[in-house]
Amino acid sequence: MTEGNNAQQPGQTGVQFAIQTIYLKDMSFEAPNSPQIFTKKWSPKTPELQFQKIMTKVGEGLYDAVLKITATVKDSEDSTIFLAEVHQAGIFTINGMDDERVNQMLNTFCMYILFPYAREAISSLVIRGGFQPLILPPVDFDAMYMQQKDKKRATEQNSVN
Repeated sequence: MTEGNNAQQPGQTGVQFAIQTIYLKDMSFEAPNSPQIFTKKWSPKTPELQFQKIMTKVGEGLYDAVLKITATVKDSEDSTIFLAEVHQAGIFTINGMDDERVNQMLNTFCMYILFPYAREAISSLVIRGGFQPLILPPVDFDAMYMQQKDKKRATEQNSVN
């Protein structure tokens, strides 16, 4: 008898996906203009959000995926109110797929799994910094992946020409 939720049933292909662990790799918070920022009228601009995805193969069929989110909020005078950064990570088992499909899974599906954890971590950091919670909007990792592929394809075509 096989154990776990990764056991294959008769008729299934050899495709396997599992979450091994979700963990917080790094986090930081800065309020460079405190305490003065707390004495000013609250007038934040729309947060500047930066996303970075880092994938590393750590074993046979085992991958570490990191979603790095940096949120910077400035006031109307362009002074930084706060900066919050989170590196949310997970270790995933992915087997039975070609390299292109594994890359797509890491860039999309795994990021969708990590994003709610990162969103909560950033919101918690901001609250602990004495500010109103920052709720990150939904992110379309599928669209980000397709843009990344299109950009890579265009770069490759330009280097050939």
